[in-house]
Amino acid sequence: MKLISRFHPPLTILVAVLLALCLTYSSMSQAKVTGADIYETTLKSTPIYKDPALEAYIKTLGEEIVAVSEMAGKKFTFTLLDDEALNAFATRDNYIYVNRGLLNYVSNEAQLVSVLAHEVGHVTRGHVTGQEERMTGAKILSTLAAVLSNSNEVYEATMAYANSMIQSHGRRNELEADEAGAAYMAKLGYDPTEMLSMLSIMKDNESSQKKRAQGQGVSKPTYHGVFSSHPRNDARLRTVVTKAKSLKSDNQRDNGEDVYRGLTDGLVWGVNFLAKTTAPERYSDMNLKIRLNFPKDWTLTEDNNKRSVSASPEGDAATLSLQPIARTSQSPEEYLYNYLSVPLLAKGKSISPARLKGFTGILNTDNPKTSTRIAVIYYKLNAYILKGEVLNSDDFEEFDPLFLTAINTFRPISRAEIAGQKPKVVKYVRATQATTYDVLAKSLGISAADIDTLRIINGHYPSGEPKAGDWLKVFEQ
Repeated sequence: MKLISRFHPPLTILVAVLLALCLTYSSMSQAKVTGADIYETTLKSTPIYKDPALEAYIKTLGEEIVAVSEMAGKKFTFTLLDDEALNAFATRDNYIYVNRGLLNYVSNEAQLVSVLAHEVGHVTRGHVTGQEERMTGAKILSTLAAVLSNSNEVYEATMAYANSMIQSHGRRNELEADEAGAAYMAKLGYDPTEMLSMLSIMKDNESSQKKRAQGQGVSKPTYHGVFSSHPRNDARLRTVVTKAKSLKSDNQRDNGEDVYRGLTDGLVWGVNFLAKTTAPERYSDMNLKIRLNFPKDWTLTEDNNKRSVSASPEGDAATLSLQPIARTSQSPEEYLYNYLSVPLLAKGKSISPARLKGFTGILNTDNPKTSTRIAVIYYKLNAYILKGEVLNSDDFEEFDPLFLTAINTFRPISRAEIAGQKPKVVKYVRATQATTYDVLAKSLGISAADIDTLRIINGHYPSGEPKAGDWLKVFEQ
């Protein structure tokens, strides 16, 4: 019998080969995607924050940074997104994005410039596409390792190697972006130490989130945005900032606190439900506090007298209606049979959209040409009756999956969304001798967690108090 020997390459060689394959593959796949493609996709899910003055301000600051960078004269696109997350990021083809949520935490113009300069630094140092490729490569790597090695040991070691490589690249890239950003700040006349101030705010917020998570007994959230890879007292960053001071301009600028305060007074705080794009097929009743997604491209019709709503596709081959009526103490199934006197349903079953109690089935009507799906869902004091009907019973199997899908989208509208119809905004107030965070909490009606947030956005975390004459940011309805 002939023995077949197998060649087992050293682990490091296999890992290197796999990683090279992954990066090559991801480079080829990523090459087809442009910054404009990413921009278009981003705006489909997250709208631009509608404040022309603030948009123009960020664009002007961004262009000033680019003008003193190694890519002076190149086109950059700066976009302010209506997203409450504390973050900013860069993508290929010189696109820079700033979330509105980050502006809630920034204290002055110089801190905002530190973030913008950092992101421009990622672009000028060529980090953007490389990081995209490495992240994609790591995802592919796990699959390749499993297939080619047929060994858990190799698989685990490969993933550990890939992750450590990405993390080390990330730390190195962040420091390079810090170095570039601090230099740009100094050339423009800003104090580069404002980058350290911005880092402090980010870390204070991360500490507060961990504290809140521990109090709720849940896993500790970790901040993943700008400067997230840095420890609070980052010696490397301090070295970079000190080095940048030698590049300072003859035309020194102040921190721009007054200008920034004027432009951000009234800035939306937290989730801005008014900015979220609502699908045209979604029906919401803010009085009853319920919503339902009708089938896509169906036309909605409301009957205010009956407090009902219905929808039909073009041609009216089917109709799905929703009507609230008073409920009883019976179960949804009993309600249909005993209270509404519905005949025995075919394929009857309990349903629980959004964990609510309900029941549905197919109603056999007297007219052989029609078929009806009926459902009842209990929410608070109402029973919501949904009926899906077709004009021709031959079409029922085609439309019934649409009826069921729509019925299962029934949801109560959250308190947060109701409150979000009039979102909280940032306001600036002057502290007096009597101003403390406890006093502010009582006047604003906010929680202990919100007091921590107030301290963070005003630079007083974890236990500082304002001084008379200080400008303070607060958020109010």
